[in-house]
Amino acid sequence: MPELPEVEGVVRALAPVAIGRTILKVIISDVVIESKAQGKEAVLKGMTTDQFVKNMVGMKITDLTRRSKYIYIALQREGIDYLLVSHLGMSGAWFTVNSIDEIVESKFRRHIHVIFEMTDGGLLVYSDIRRFGELRLIDREADHPPLLKMAPEPFDGDACGHFIDFALQPKYAKRAIKDVIMDGHVISGCGNIYATEALYRMKIHPGRKAERISLKRKRELFNVIVEVLQESIDAGGSTISDYRNINGEAGTMQNRLEMYGRKNCPACNNDTKSMKIAGRTSVYCPRCQR
Repeated sequence: MPELPEVEGVVRALAPVAIGRTILKVIISDVVIESKAQGKEAVLKGMTTDQFVKNMVGMKITDLTRRSKYIYIALQREGIDYLLVSHLGMSGAWFTVNSIDEIVESKFRRHIHVIFEMTDGGLLVYSDIRRFGELRLIDREADHPPLLKMAPEPFDGDACGHFIDFALQPKYAKRAIKDVIMDGHVISGCGNIYATEALYRMKIHPGRKAERISLKRKRELFNVIVEVLQESIDAGGSTISDYRNINGEAGTMQNRLEMYGRKNCPACNNDTKSMKIAGRTSVYCPRCQR
C-alpha cells in the first residue's frame, strides 16, 4: 500500500498539472456502476455514481495537497468550496493524459474506473487494479470524522509529543511497537515498509512491546521514522508491486531499503525472520534487532 512518501510524490507531480483546470464530463467504469448497484462501495464512497457525476461536472480544481496517506483535491463551483478525498488503497494511480492510449502499462489501462474530461480537452484518470482505493466527495474535511482523527503530520512540531503521549496510553503501551507506529492515530503515513526500515535502523525488534522501550529510545525512534520518510520522499517513494507516481513514473527508494523484503541482514548477513504483526508480515534480523 502506498505510504506517505508515495502519496506525497503523487501530489507533487499532480498538483502543477491539475490545479486551475475545470471538469467538463465524468465517466465511471461499468465495474464500479455494477458494484454500486449491488450495494457495494467500490471506489466511489458515500454517494451513487449518478450523484457523483452530477456533482463533479463544472468543478474547478483550486488546490491539491496531502494529508497522511490521503490526497485532498480542493474544488470550487459557483463560489462554493468542496473537497474530493482520494486514497490510493493498494494499487490506485492517477494519470494526466490527452488519450487513454498514452497510459503505457496495460494493467492500468484495463482497470480505469473514473475519467474526468477537462474543459481544456485533457483527461484526469483514476485507475485502480484492486479497487481498494477511494474517491469521496464532501463539503469539508469535518464531514468525514475519521479524517479528523489522524495524527499530526510527522514533520509537524507537535508530532513527536503526540506519538509519545499515545504510546504511553494503556491502549497502546502493551501493543507491539510496530503495530503502534503503523497506527494512523499515532503517526500519520507510516506503514509496513517504513516502519520496518525505521525499526531496523534503531535495532528494535518489531514485536517488542511499546512499554518496554524507554522514553529516550521512543524519541530517537520517532526521529528515525521522520528521517526515513523524508529520505523516501526525496527518492520519489518506493515502487513496489502496483505503485506508480502519476503517468506511470517509478520511485527509487526500494533500492535503498535495508530490511524490507530482505532475506539476509546487510549488517551481519544473518538470515532474516518474519512474523505477523497487525496482519502485516514483519521482516527483521533476529541477531541485530532486540
